[in-house]
Amino acid sequence: MTLSIHQITSAGAGYRASLEGWARAGIRSVEITASLLDDFLKTESLAAARRLLTDQGLTPVSSACEVAGLWEPNPNHDAALESLKKRCEMFAKLGVTRTYSPVTATGTYSLDDYKIGVENMRKVGDVAKQFGITAMAEFSRSSTFIATLGTMVRMIQDTTHPNLRMLFDCYHFWSGQSKFEDLDLVQPGDIAHVHFQDTPDIPREMLGQTTRVIPGDGVAPLVKILRKLAEKGYEGALSVELFLPEFQTADPYELAQEIRRKSEAVMRAAQVIST
Repeated sequence: MTLSIHQITSAGAGYRASLEGWARAGIRSVEITASLLDDFLKTESLAAARRLLTDQGLTPVSSACEVAGLWEPNPNHDAALESLKKRCEMFAKLGVTRTYSPVTATGTYSLDDYKIGVENMRKVGDVAKQFGITAMAEFSRSSTFIATLGTMVRMIQDTTHPNLRMLFDCYHFWSGQSKFEDLDLVQPGDIAHVHFQDTPDIPREMLGQTTRVIPGDGVAPLVKILRKLAEKGYEGALSVELFLPEFQTADPYELAQEIRRKSEAVMRAAQVIST
């Protein structure tokens, strides 16, 4: 597995400064955030955005498309697919081959709605396929539609689309309702990307979007999780995604140094770090 950083982690620095700072710290794989790219494109071209990646020796392993309403039944699904199409076209020109959207729906759903969800996933896969991209759904601990790994595995395996996979988020997995045994349900190839964070030692009721910490600084059994993911055939990126303002406003170079030191120690303990 390889270490990556999600651009939301250095959101305050913007597209250029985050990438340049991380590259100086030895990071080679990155995850692009659509909103930071949009800000960059207000004054620069998409070609310049790609050239910045190339010049810094960075590989964009994934992207946050920031398109909502892709997974659950909703009357605006066609519009969401059109927005996704525009994002995929942009990301493809940037050299990105994966993009994701979290499941954020919080409505009330029936069993039949999950059949619609599978069809929605297939439609998302069809859009992504046009651009040579793999689309990924991310289960989210606060969602009332897909909040657990077990439900996501079932949905992905029912969808059976070559361009639709799941994004596994360590924080949503360990801080939410998922069970460790849910990992036994995963088949090789189900997971196309991993978000890598730790869970602080506070009451679970206090956990939220901003309480994620750098791998190694919390109490989640990350070594055990990584070993299980490796057993299931995952060999991709581990992308550190953090939301606390103290991370997002930090110097990208200094933050990346700390992330690399702590995260790679966890990866070495799990014997999954690439050499």
